[in-house]
Amino acid sequence: MNGLSDTPNLLFLMTDHQRADSLGMVQAGVEVTPQLNRLAARSCVFTRAYTTCPLCVPARTALATGVYPTASGVVLNDFAGNQPADARPVHQYLAEAGYDVGHVGVHHLRLRPELRERVPFSLWIDGRSHQQYLAERGLDATPAEGSDYFQTPVSELVDGEWQERAYSNTNVALWDGPAEAFQDLYWAQQAADFVREPHDRPFALFVYFWAPHPPLRLPEPYYSLFAPDRIDLPENVGKPARGEPPRRREAMPAKLAEGISEEQWRRVWAAHLGLVRLADDGVGTLLGALSEAGMADDTFVVFSTDHGDHLGQHRLYQKMEMYEQAIRLPLLVRGPGVQPRQVEEVVSHLDLFPTLLELTNVGAPEQTDGQSLKGVLEGTESLPADRAVFLQYSGNAGLGPLRRAVVTQRWKYVYAPNDQPELFDLEADPLEMTNLAADAAYRDELERLHQLTKEWAADHADWVSFG
Repeated sequence: MNGLSDTPNLLFLMTDHQRADSLGMVQAGVEVTPQLNRLAARSCVFTRAYTTCPLCVPARTALATGVYPTASGVVLNDFAGNQPADARPVHQYLAEAGYDVGHVGVHHLRLRPELRERVPFSLWIDGRSHQQYLAERGLDATPAEGSDYFQTPVSELVDGEWQERAYSNTNVALWDGPAEAFQDLYWAQQAADFVREPHDRPFALFVYFWAPHPPLRLPEPYYSLFAPDRIDLPENVGKPARGEPPRRREAMPAKLAEGISEEQWRRVWAAHLGLVRLADDGVGTLLGALSEAGMADDTFVVFSTDHGDHLGQHRLYQKMEMYEQAIRLPLLVRGPGVQPRQVEEVVSHLDLFPTLLELTNVGAPEQTDGQSLKGVLEGTESLPADRAVFLQYSGNAGLGPLRRAVVTQRWKYVYAPNDQPELFDLEADPLEMTNLAADAAYRDELERLHQLTKEWAADHADWVSFG
């Protein structure tokens, strides 16, 4: 127990690049997420959860602050933003309410002042901690990220100019250290130790795994766990959608996927799924620690990711587009009063900010772009079937291919001010292989969704021009 039995703990778990369809998946005869599957059986599972942006830093900052990227100023990975001082992250609200707050894993939030300056963390473990751990054990501490083998230079649009930048590619390699010393499993163990410690007040522990984000370097047994020749690839791997916007092939995800063979995609999938399974085992370590400490019934466990990965579908790699593989997320919530079930209505990452603060009895501020899901979790409220969620993408290192999207239960509309629009019927075409935007039979639906997105943008001070 935490000493305050009426105040729950929070264990927030987040991976990077994990697709929604990884949950429950079996590939090459191997269960991909056994730990998450067991967690899902005791959780409220949101089957249609979406990121706010298919890019790491804007997505994570939006989740933590409860406002869209254009509201916080954090629209890019490489720009710290110009957010107001009162854009407090959820960590800060919890600390100010008396929670013992811990951080383990990657630090991909952009705030001013920075997160560590805002919150008196009792635990802070990050990539530097892991590098020091490897050095102390005499293991190779050279990061794969930045290595020529794992990066490919591509030309991308940055603030109106074409620049050559290097991005993680599809190459796969074995990390020859012991699995328990691999970054994500090291983090899991550090977080588990924190959970097992005696606590005289409730804790809020945020664990941000790096896996399955590329580079695709991983240890045994995960490296060999999924046989590439037994991977069942989706039928649209390597195949662009019919009627895709003419400038789609100019963007980074398309360029990284050029010339990749089916055999190579099988290796990519095998490595990616191996990293998913590795992170899943880390989740199992933490859930086991909760049970050992006798706090499983007093703790809200929330699992999600920042965005997905195309993994060759639509002949794209990584994220930065609005297809389901990149924007649809796993989202599980278990805890006191939560009714285990599946919720099929669309929800946004932005909904987590007010939800977490209400579940922990802290209370959410009035100014948030999300809607609390507390009543939905408890089974006392339901979401409207016609609910819509909105997404933004504005570029990576600088302003690039602009995208704004709306997703409803059936439809997806993607607006690009410098390219042609996209419209998908997600019920009839779940793989999004036929863009209906130019089909006269769907003109009314296209115009309705365009107007809906335009009004949303105006209401949220989005600076993209809708003409």
